Amino acid sequence: MLKMPTAHRIALLFNGNKIYDREIIAGIAAYLHTTRVSWDLYLEEDFRLRLPGIERWRGDGIIADFDDPAVCRALARSALPVVAVGGSYRDGADYPARVPYVATDNFKLIKLAYEHLIEAGLTRFACFSLPEADVNRWAQEREKAFCSLLRRDRIEPLVYRGLSTSAPSWDEAVEQQVEWLHSLPKPIGIIAVSDARARQLLQACMRAGIAVPGQVALIGIDNDPLARMLTRIPLSSVIQGAQEMGRTAAHLLHRMLNGARLDGTRILVPPAGLNVLASTRHEPFQHPHVMQARHFIRQYACQGIKTEQVADYVGVSRSSLESHFRRELGRSVHDEILRFKLDAAKAILAREPGNIADIAVGCGFTTVQYMHAVFKRELGCTPREYQERAAQAAAIPVPAAAVAAASPLP
Repeated sequence: MLKMPTAHRIALLFNGNKIYDREIIAGIAAYLHTTRVSWDLYLEEDFRLRLPGIERWRGDGIIADFDDPAVCRALARSALPVVAVGGSYRDGADYPARVPYVATDNFKLIKLAYEHLIEAGLTRFACFSLPEADVNRWAQEREKAFCSLLRRDRIEPLVYRGLSTSAPSWDEAVEQQVEWLHSLPKPIGIIAVSDARARQLLQACMRAGIAVPGQVALIGIDNDPLARMLTRIPLSSVIQGAQEMGRTAAHLLHRMLNGARLDGTRILVPPAGLNVLASTRHEPFQHPHVMQARHFIRQYACQGIKTEQVADYVGVSRSSLESHFRRELGRSVHDEILRFKLDAAKAILAREPGNIADIAVGCGFTTVQYMHAVFKRELGCTPREYQERAAQAAAIPVPAAAVAAASPLP
């Protein structure tokens, strides 16, 4: 008779309304699905993190977000095995004592974003952080990493923390962001400490009429799909290794439940990569009319704009704008609009099985036949064929050897 593994009751103390926490939880789930571990998981039904009464919880182990100081205090005297998850610290004394700790490598997150902006041809950089507070320790660590990297390269770091966002302070926060943006040298690359912070700054750029990425190239951290959906200009982002953190934390707790002593174990997990989108596709054009025009096209190409509307926005004649585009890009304004429409259609076709006619309308093509003709001319395939190829590519499994080689487990 097959012997079933011992079932354990495990609490997951995370705020599941945040993408970072959800990805960690997904990593824990992935570990459970690939092992014979049997865990009964406790997680608040609405995914919010509630601590009152946790000291009376009669379970077997806890995996918790130690970026939250309240969690650290609540679990300081826990008799249960605890694995902490959070951000890395430059000063080793800032880590919790005697608790195994799995960290996102804050220095490498910022370094990857910084190197990406350098590769985009930028030479000036700024950081959009958060006000200094115990709950924002992770943001302050990313700010420190930014300053360290720039001083290493003998560049003066420009850091702005701004206000914490709330309904009463929202307008004042945006006004201050606009003022800061106007004060910066251009062009400039800005690293925001999170996608939520990057989205706010992107809105401030829109309000101030500052071209993204022509004048400001902006990158966040988290790869949050919600942040991308709420912005007209798709936001580039560093992808945290949060799922790997979850798998690692689950593995450590599994070992502790089997008697291993892991006091003081620290594992730093590097970023998983970059999602490079329009907000950092900086091209150092010489003429401001081209920069302004592309900023307008990037926002409104899928709404069926014409060359005349772009010229009106820039404030020049159509012939003058066409001349600038031919000289700078080697293509017409119409071709540039069409290029953005095509990119938008490709992105939708690659990620969802939508109706081709609906996608054509949503991306600003006058008819599905016109989109079909553009795909055949530019890509040598129909929209349906492109969609099928993308689906097949997404279904290719990752070799087990590659997954094993990437694992940081001890």
